[in-house]
Amino acid sequence: MMALKVISRLMDYPSQELVDHADELIAGVRGSQLPLRLQGELSQFIERLAGTDLYDAQERYDLLFERGRSLSLLLFEHVHGESRDRGQAMVDLLNEYQTNGFDIHSEQMPDYIPLFIEFLSTQEAAYIEEWLSDISHILTVLSERLLDRECDYRILFECLIELSGAQVERKKIAELVKKEQRDDTIEAIDQAWEDKEIRFDEPLQSDSNASCTGGYTPDQLQEAPITWHNEGQSASVKQP
Repeated sequence: MMALKVISRLMDYPSQELVDHADELIAGVRGSQLPLRLQGELSQFIERLAGTDLYDAQERYDLLFERGRSLSLLLFEHVHGESRDRGQAMVDLLNEYQTNGFDIHSEQMPDYIPLFIEFLSTQEAAYIEEWLSDISHILTVLSERLLDRECDYRILFECLIELSGAQVERKKIAELVKKEQRDDTIEAIDQAWEDKEIRFDEPLQSDSNASCTGGYTPDQLQEAPITWHNEGQSASVKQP
């Protein structure tokens, strides 16, 4: 699916190659399955990105997606946080890639969202819609956080939500996001890096509730399990 290929490239780290092929990306958008409104907004995003000094674009990208966890582009960061379940989820996702003929040539983690979207772009429409629908609540949270920061990268997530065909409670999610504390400030980052007291008299606890969905409950976000869509394979990645 061409729209997914374009979104995957745009969501990745800005490069000179992206700038050089901006016209091709816009052409891909214009011939995609996206509604005309989203085609127009996405094309404008590409033009702005291509017209921005590359170093400025890269700095902006780093400040958005590499500073704090709330806008992490690692999918399982928003599902499992730092819990041990994340490792098994990575293995399952790698198996999913291999089973469906997708060879990874990247230094990124398997759950890096641009890589995951590139994988989906090689699959059949029904499979794509199922996967995007499964993660639509995460995509919506990320979109609302970007909206809160008045950031035009939001259009990438809006396009993915549209392609998923999923119905999400945008108003409820937006209200929850507005109550969050920003985690990309200097104070928040310092707090996150503070040494915590080490206790040897307490059992190890899973950190699955410390994921980047802000500690929301499944009911609050209407979260469904993230499932593997190979026939006969049981669900192995679930929300906390």
